[in-house]
Amino acid sequence: MKITDGGFLSEDALAAVKELLPASAAGDLAEVCSWPDEIRYHLRWSSALHYIDTPDFLCNYKYCRDCHDPAGHKDRCVTGAIYNYTMQLFSAYHDSISESKYNLTEALMFLAHFIGDVHQPLHVGFTGDLGGNAIIVRWYRRKTNLHHVWDNMIIESAVKTLYSKDLAIMIKAIESNITDGWSNDISEWQICANNQTVCPNEYASESISLACKYAYRNATPGSTLTDDYFLSRLPVVEKRIAQSGVRLAATLNRVFSSEAKIADA
Repeated sequence: MKITDGGFLSEDALAAVKELLPASAAGDLAEVCSWPDEIRYHLRWSSALHYIDTPDFLCNYKYCRDCHDPAGHKDRCVTGAIYNYTMQLFSAYHDSISESKYNLTEALMFLAHFIGDVHQPLHVGFTGDLGGNAIIVRWYRRKTNLHHVWDNMIIESAVKTLYSKDLAIMIKAIESNITDGWSNDISEWQICANNQTVCPNEYASESISLACKYAYRNATPGSTLTDDYFLSRLPVVEKRIAQSGVRLAATLNRVFSSEAKIADA
């Protein structure tokens, strides 16, 4: 989702984002959204910030219960990270202290990536199977795991078979659905309850619900996933991509609004 073309971002947010982006991004936030994946094994502390593990088969998420890393350190999960990096950006732009103690370029790149991650249903999966990573399946003829199916293979198959092997065409189709098919839902996607600046708990709850309803269903260890699974799950993936882009833009609009207000976590 290319949100830095101004279509979703306010003038304030667009200016702030372009100021923070590294030169390598050439003014496009999408160019650096994968950076947290590229550095997660170098900056090992960041690995646990990409996901949340929830209790097996409960199909719900609770921040106080679930947001911790494998060692039990509280607030170290994807929703905790979203709150943290939102706070860093908000405080830098709205506090009177002129020099921020945070690396705001990194905060922006982490925030953009993690809002994407929390919308991928298996980034809020079950503890016992590591969010589907431990469920070995076949995607057509290829051996893989269920988490990778939802991270990559549904999208790759869609690009190959439905979008003329061109990811840009798939992105355009999702963007046109936002202004057409989902247009009545956009304002609801953008809102955070109780005037919060960001609301990742809502997104995480949606994801574990979708994981139970779509990702885990009919995907037992050793199963082969083909057209039935692919074509019924692709609309879920495309809608989550759309929601994450719209909600990232809405969050950045609130963070960088020239009308300062309190950011509630």
